[in-house]
Amino acid sequence: MSLLEVTALEAGYDDALILRGVTLHAEADEIVAVIGPNGAGKSTLLKAVYGLVTHKGGTVSFDGTNVTGMRADRLTRRGLNFVPQTDNVFASLTVADNVQMGSLGLPKGERKDAVAHVHALLPILGERSRQRAGTLSGGQRKLVAIARALVTRPKLLLLDEPSAGLSPQAMDLVFDQLVEINELGIGIVMVEQNARRALALAARGYVLDGGRNAIDGPGAELLNDPKVAELYLGGAGTTASSSTSTNTPSGMNPAT
Repeated sequence: MSLLEVTALEAGYDDALILRGVTLHAEADEIVAVIGPNGAGKSTLLKAVYGLVTHKGGTVSFDGTNVTGMRADRLTRRGLNFVPQTDNVFASLTVADNVQMGSLGLPKGERKDAVAHVHALLPILGERSRQRAGTLSGGQRKLVAIARALVTRPKLLLLDEPSAGLSPQAMDLVFDQLVEINELGIGIVMVEQNARRALALAARGYVLDGGRNAIDGPGAELLNDPKVAELYLGGAGTTASSSTSTNTPSGMNPAT
């Protein structure tokens, strides 16, 4: 059984049905990309998995347990965490305080080690520990948001638009780090508008359209599928970034 199994999921807001039978699965050792046009239900999918929108039908299983509709805090304790696109850091708090806030769900005796582990993984946290999160660059703020999720010791991260609003350099910084996180055995399911970049990273990809599954398959196959390119990638072409960073993760140099 996959770490995450989403089966025929229907969900939405009040009376509005957004997801219409979406199915997805993710393993612990892979990055899964969810792409599609605006309004396809991509972000709603992540929120539905994390218990933030109303379920209308279908199931969500995580680590062998049916967690459909389970509260977000309980999912976090089980090893599933969500990083939203916006409002994902406490802007008035320092970087150190943001990470410490993320550790509060852990037993007291485990918090210090968990914070130290995340600092080792993301050296920028130490370099900017006393800086207010709201004054960081876009890429650095994204890494702080990811750090707040990582300190909970997740088995799987749900990321909503990790590259949104970032410069190419900051985007490289964030995507490089996602590869390194995944290599530690932490699964990643990410919704991403930069579809070419996401598929280049992903073991598998899912295309949503109109709240339904449209196409799915290995990321490399979707990236080179003429139909996917025409309908969802803006026509034929090569991967959006010429950077080799998705294949050769770099160090953690602060974004400018």
